[in-house]
Amino acid sequence: MIDLPPDMLAVAIARPGPPEVLAPVTRRRPSPGAGEVLIRVHAAGVNRPDVLQRMGHYPPPPDASDLPGLEVAGEVVACGPGVEWPLAGEKVCALVNGGGYATYALAPAPQCLPIPSGLSMVEAAALPETFLTVWANVFARCGLKPGEIFLVHGGASGIGTTAIQVCAALGARVFATAGSAEKCDACVRLGAEHAVNYRQADFVEEIRQKTGGAGVDVILDMVGGDYTARNLRLLRQKGRIAQIYFLRGSEVTIDLADIMTKQLVLTGGTLRPRTTAEKGALALALRGRVWPLIESGAVRPVIHAALPLAEAAAAHRLMEADAHIGKIVLRAV
Repeated sequence: MIDLPPDMLAVAIARPGPPEVLAPVTRRRPSPGAGEVLIRVHAAGVNRPDVLQRMGHYPPPPDASDLPGLEVAGEVVACGPGVEWPLAGEKVCALVNGGGYATYALAPAPQCLPIPSGLSMVEAAALPETFLTVWANVFARCGLKPGEIFLVHGGASGIGTTAIQVCAALGARVFATAGSAEKCDACVRLGAEHAVNYRQADFVEEIRQKTGGAGVDVILDMVGGDYTARNLRLLRQKGRIAQIYFLRGSEVTIDLADIMTKQLVLTGGTLRPRTTAEKGALALALRGRVWPLIESGAVRPVIHAALPLAEAAAAHRLMEADAHIGKIVLRAV
């Protein structure tokens, strides 16, 4: 049995508000319950839901930690009853239900994944939330197939850089939108056939032109608002949209005739409300289909910055500035 300290360092949300409400605190170290493992956190990913939780717009589930943080990488140091894998001593990355901004975090065992060979803890911490989100929405829900045409909005974000690489590696033609020439160039380097600077061009017309008028089969969208109707116009017959957020608003006006005549699907989802069994099934699929791509070097998490855990407020300011390409990560050790 590993000798564990009774307390841990964590970053808590003092009250809803700007990044400055994130403050280092000392908390009692949690202990794993049935089906859970305790991870000594080496690094934790920073995600848009963390920012929303800090602002008071994304409360954690009743049974989850009030600390922010939805993905970690580290070493398993204790296991609850019924856990067959991972065992103590295993190095893993994990999707957690909260509490990632700490030196110790609990994770349901099915939501743990082995760290792909060749990746650092910082890189591994950038995997679970982003890769599971892409897999759940683009492949499990929308069924993207090799040869189909895929578009991701926000191509330079953590989600975007992941989606571009995975979809290209699995045989899709990939397009992206981003907000600067630098970000568009990064999207192309990662495998996009073309990236549209949405500040300078109409993505619908430009992608129609680049696809010979065909449009696209699947769109991963985190923008919403006025993008929704434009997305529907860009989809080809039997196209699908996966909505994962709505930076421009959740209330939209659409023409149902587009959906009916082209047999379109407009769907969406988030990971956090899903059951452990559902997340575990997604993790197994990811391990089988995408982990080999990471280990071969065909896909790699893009890290924009890695900051100390105590500088979580600076990490959130960086995310809100929207100048980053790839993931922002907190180092706990």
